Amino acid sequence: MTDVLFDNGWRATVTGRPLTFTPRFTGDSVLLVDYANVKDREGSALDTFGSQHQLWDTPDVFRFDRTARMLVGAELQLPYASAYGETSDRLPSLPPVRPGGLRADEVRDFRQEMCAVVCRGPEDSVLVNLRDLDVLGKPLEVRIGIAPGVALLVQDGSVVGWDLTDPARYLSTAYTAPDPSPPSSATRRLLTECLDLLTGPVVDDLVDGEPTAVARLLAADAALRAQREDRHRADVLLDLIATYMEDYGSG
Repeated sequence: MTDVLFDNGWRATVTGRPLTFTPRFTGDSVLLVDYANVKDREGSALDTFGSQHQLWDTPDVFRFDRTARMLVGAELQLPYASAYGETSDRLPSLPPVRPGGLRADEVRDFRQEMCAVVCRGPEDSVLVNLRDLDVLGKPLEVRIGIAPGVALLVQDGSVVGWDLTDPARYLSTAYTAPDPSPPSSATRRLLTECLDLLTGPVVDDLVDGEPTAVARLLAADAALRAQREDRHRADVLLDLIATYMEDYGSG
């Protein structure tokens, strides 16, 4: 495969040069960037082209250098962060990863719709994000590894999703790199618990004030606050469930 199709007929060529950024997994998005603050982020948007956030709109972001047209960064949205997100118990068969970058066929902005479905691997060892449930009906052709742990999923020549392998390892804020040390076993367990709280059916029980679900939320918050090891990642997970604590923590 030499090229892939994005939304609205926008096309890019697969190269042999993946990004070297360590992913930053905030809990509701994955960032392949090296900026350290808002100013850096805004400057990067001005110097590049591709897909981009707009007011009240959060598509997947792919940014390309204007001269060489090479992929230089990306921001990918998790479906459960959207009111329209779904969770599937099915996990597609994942072909081996082929490391590679992307080179835009032309200097032109486009819009890449965020995924609508998240499939969670055993113990959340991988998060597979898909355009829609129809993707599960046919095999994937290839996974293009655009950065460590992050691959685009291609079906019939089109990008139909992406995955993040070992998400616990990459927990971080938008403006800091992840802790290079492996995540603790407690962090891995609490990531799974937090994702359970954010997806159906548990999140529906939270909204309804179901006592068992509220108790799980309170227990996760308490465990994260008490965790001494892997503090940076624990704080990321606290931020992830903070809104739920405010809205539903009182039962």
